[in-house]
Amino acid sequence: MSTLPLIDPVTATGKTADLLAAVQRGLGVTPNMTKAMANAPALLDGYLALSGALSKGALKAATRERLALAVAQDNACDYCLSAHSYLAEHAAKLSADDITAARKGSNDDPKIAALLTFAVTVNTARGSVSAHDLDLVRAAGASDEEITEVIGHVALNVLTNYFNKAAAVDIDFPVVTA
Repeated sequence: MSTLPLIDPVTATGKTADLLAAVQRGLGVTPNMTKAMANAPALLDGYLALSGALSKGALKAATRERLALAVAQDNACDYCLSAHSYLAEHAAKLSADDITAARKGSNDDPKIAALLTFAVTVNTARGSVSAHDLDLVRAAGASDEEITEVIGHVALNVLTNYFNKAAAVDIDFPVVTA
C-alpha cells in the first residue's frame, strides 16, 4: 500500500488539478505514481517537464522505453518495470523478447546495446563513468547528443525508481517484478 496518499484528480485543486489533468490528457490514464507525486506539485511539474523535454530529443520512443526498462531492472523497481513493460509493448510496440533483452541491458543492434550498457554503467557507477565507457558508446555510433540524453534518461528514471520504491506506490499496470 502506498505510503503517501494518492491525490484524486477529481478532488484536486489549483496547480495539482492542472498537472493531473495534463497527465490524463497525455496518457489517457492517471497512473498512481503521478497521483502520489501530486502531494508535491513542484515534483510532479518537474518530472513532467523533464520527461516532456526528453521525449522531444534525439532518442526514439522505443529506445527511451528500453533505457527505462534497463534502469528499472538495475534498481529493482517493480512499479517502473511494470509501467515500462506495458508502455514498451503497447506504445513503443516492442516484442516480449525485446522487452526481456532491454531489462538485461542488451539488444541485437550494436548501437542500442551500447546505449543500454552505458545507461546501466551510469546508473551503477552513480554517474562516475570512465573515458573508456564513453569511447565504447561513441565507437558504437552514439553521438554526444544521444550520450547526453541517455544520462538525462538515467536521471529521470532514477527519480521515478526511487520515488516509487520509497513511497511504495501501488502498481496499477500488469505486474512485472525484478
